[in-house]
Amino acid sequence: MAKKPVKQFVCQSCGSVYPKWTGKCEACGEWNTIEEEQVQATPLSVVEHRRGQKIVFTGLDGDSAPPLRQEVGIAELDRVLGGGLVQASVSLVGGDPGIGKSTLLLQAACALSKQGRRVLYISGEESINQIRMRANRLGLEGSEQRKNIELAACINVSDILATLETEQNITLVIIDSIQTMWLDSINGAPGTVSQVRASAFELIRLAKKKEFSLIFVGHVTKEGSLAGPRVLEHMVDAVLYFEGDRGHQFRILRAAKNRFGATDEIGVFSMTSEGLAEVSNPSALFLAERHGNIAGSAVFAGLEGTRPVLLEVQVLLAPKAGDSAPRRTVIGWDGARLNMLLAILETRCSLRFNSVDVYLNMAGGLRITEPAADLAVAAALASALTRQPTSPGSVFFGEIGLSGEVRQVPQADLRVKEAHKLGFDEVVLPKRVAKGNTKLSEPKGLRLVEIGHITDLISQFTMGE
Repeated sequence: MAKKPVKQFVCQSCGSVYPKWTGKCEACGEWNTIEEEQVQATPLSVVEHRRGQKIVFTGLDGDSAPPLRQEVGIAELDRVLGGGLVQASVSLVGGDPGIGKSTLLLQAACALSKQGRRVLYISGEESINQIRMRANRLGLEGSEQRKNIELAACINVSDILATLETEQNITLVIIDSIQTMWLDSINGAPGTVSQVRASAFELIRLAKKKEFSLIFVGHVTKEGSLAGPRVLEHMVDAVLYFEGDRGHQFRILRAAKNRFGATDEIGVFSMTSEGLAEVSNPSALFLAERHGNIAGSAVFAGLEGTRPVLLEVQVLLAPKAGDSAPRRTVIGWDGARLNMLLAILETRCSLRFNSVDVYLNMAGGLRITEPAADLAVAAALASALTRQPTSPGSVFFGEIGLSGEVRQVPQADLRVKEAHKLGFDEVVLPKRVAKGNTKLSEPKGLRLVEIGHITDLISQFTMGE
């Protein structure tokens, strides 16, 4: 008896399945992303059941060798990966169109090739000539950089699998991109949930078997999250996001998931005419265009993974128009946290922001998520409201609670050392009152100002007027 195909409706954004078509996906809230797909039904009577074999359990105690790693040769990329590519690992790199994903991976391929490693670059979006043109534009023309890189333009996963099965001594395979891959045994066009899931599964299975590293390039939605089924992120070992504002030269590579390393590390790159250049000291670049003695500006000592980063917090206050509610515009920070901080300053410090529009910007295009930025933002807000500039040599960090207390943040010593290295002469930080905390050593030429309540900070502006 012929098997009758079963129709189902699948959201192309999150992978949720529905019995009939609807305009909106209830799982992710997207509109017009549900498409019809066919699934081949198999009667239960013809399913062959194989008697399973007993699995062997082992104890938690025991020694396990660390995973074998291969350093790419790009320090910022190796930092985010946790020290380099792990053998037989699978990584997913996502980012906005044109942000530099293919450029970064092509540079990584050339860096590995220079070490004598074999790299296979399979593109489903560009022709081989287009990839060569990009390499020439980036100045990757040396024979040492290109002799071990092999290119192919293909979207048929069956052909890719058959080819990779016969190849030997592969270090890295790059698939650009997974949304263009197509498996002939699966119904649906390339990019559909079923195709992406099945294609990724087959390629991952082969990478684990042949023990080569595999990198997928993934498309992102308009919200910035990776397109396709969420199960794809669970299948891979590392998920990397390539972020950046096209109006800025900086690009941030951030790990959202990493089974072989930390997820709070970032890599900083600068987009140049010759490709992506590593930024070993991002603090100096973020502060390069800063002008001191301007009201509404403060320097924040942040922490991205193990790397301290100093950047400028800018606040502009403008009279609100008419009787409408005042505007709160935020770039690079959490808008809800700004509203909370404004409420604290109004309630605990008697500062009034209800008659002005507030514009907050983290200069440089970096997005800050840690609450340690509270103190720097509060200093910039108070500076803008009182029109009293902060000291050009001051750096701020600390979390502010609802009662106005300034709370501790992790790795204060790293933040202080970074401020001292860049020539600042004062650090405003939380008072170390928690049990077991020792007083920070004060580097020569650097003054530490410890405050316990937000009113201690505001009083500095009122006294300076």
